[in-house]
Amino acid sequence: MSPLDRPEDPDPEPSERIPAGLLYVPVRSGPAGCTARFFRTPLGGRTAVGFTSAARLTATLGTEQACIRLSEPALRALAAPLGVSALTVDPQLSAPAAAPSTDPWPHPVAIAHPTPLIG
Repeated sequence: MSPLDRPEDPDPEPSERIPAGLLYVPVRSGPAGCTARFFRTPLGGRTAVGFTSAARLTATLGTEQACIRLSEPALRALAAPLGVSALTVDPQLSAPAAAPSTDPWPHPVAIAHPTPLIG
C-alpha cells in the first residue's frame, strides 16, 4: 500500500498527550541526599524541568549538572506539594547562575523561553 492509498485519519491530533517517558531531571545535593531543582519561567512562574536526553541537559545546564531519571508522573508528584504544576521539557536556554551576593533574597536561575510540552 502506498502512502497515497492510505485512508485519511479523521483525527490527526491525538486527544490525549503522549507521556514524555523517563526524563533527565536536574538535581542538587543536600543534607538529606539529592533534591530536584525547580526553575522559573521568564514570567516568574515556577516550573519543574526535565530533559529527554543527557546531551540536552548537558548542553543547557553544563557538564557539572547532576541528574536523575524520573517519569513525568513521578516528577509531577515531587513538584505538586511545593505548588509547582508546570513542567517544562527540553528548555533550550537558561540564564547563568548569578555570582554570590550579599542580597538576603537570592534570585533563582531562570529558564529563558521554555517550551512547555506538558502542563
